[in-house]
Amino acid sequence: MPKPIVILPFQPENQDEVKNLVETGLGEHWGLLDSTKNPDLNDISTTYANDIFLVAWEGNKIVGTGALVHYSEDIGEIVRMSVVKEMRRKGVGRLILQQLIEQARMLGHRRIILETTNTWHEVIEFYQRYGFQITHYRDGDVYFEMNLPDA
Repeated sequence: MPKPIVILPFQPENQDEVKNLVETGLGEHWGLLDSTKNPDLNDISTTYANDIFLVAWEGNKIVGTGALVHYSEDIGEIVRMSVVKEMRRKGVGRLILQQLIEQARMLGHRRIILETTNTWHEVIEFYQRYGFQITHYRDGDVYFEMNLPDA
């Protein structure tokens, strides 16, 4: 029987495991990885000190991540969404995304933005399934937004 997925705030003692999870996911998508292009992952606690960085757990194993960055007074940006390969399409990303959206509402954000690579079709479909609308394409990326209704 699978263990329930629990979403908790990032803890510094999980730095290496979380960084590895995100970089592994990027490597799977890109085929190779230049970790120098992801300096925010070198010290997640400091980089995201004023933001929300969530970690999904299945038992004692980290299986996903996602962060909500304070972009402006009314806008939050979702970044670092990643789920380990064997747990994709099992609801982990949905659980993380739902919590990030709820956090954005609680913080008073009226809109959430995000971007991903325009060749990652399954990722694009994931965000569209949850109500994000494509706003534009630029430099190989696709940009999304979701307007949050007043509570």
